[in-house]
Amino acid sequence: MLSVSKKRGALSVKRVRRRVLPEQDDPELEALVRAIIGRVADKWTMLVLEALAEHGRLRFTRLGKLIGGVSQKMLTKTVRQMEADGLVSRTVFPVIPPRVEYELTNLGSSLGEAFCGVWIWAEKHRAAIMQARKTFQERPAG
Repeated sequence: MLSVSKKRGALSVKRVRRRVLPEQDDPELEALVRAIIGRVADKWTMLVLEALAEHGRLRFTRLGKLIGGVSQKMLTKTVRQMEADGLVSRTVFPVIPPRVEYELTNLGSSLGEAFCGVWIWAEKHRAAIMQARKTFQERPAG
């Protein structure tokens, strides 16, 4: 868990661990949090979350088109992992050719809501981020 504090006009970010018992961490919880962060930090997972949140239940092909630029292999890997984590549900219809649809579960929707803060932060600080990137690229190498 991170703690953010303001000291003399500067932000200080430090790691704070939740204590389950005095002087003991919960390694299982920490591993779970790290795995979730690793998963949602993947751009494809975030884009699948966004597409399903905006459009609801989608067929595999339509999901890929809405996301754009994702290979069938990567999309398959992403939605399978999301299904394993309980973030999406997969429905297979017994027709020829097979029809498969995906939609967010309640768990997936709640994760999307949690990460909505990143979008809001990026929108709020877009100009500052773009200026920082420009300044970085214009500085002399060395």
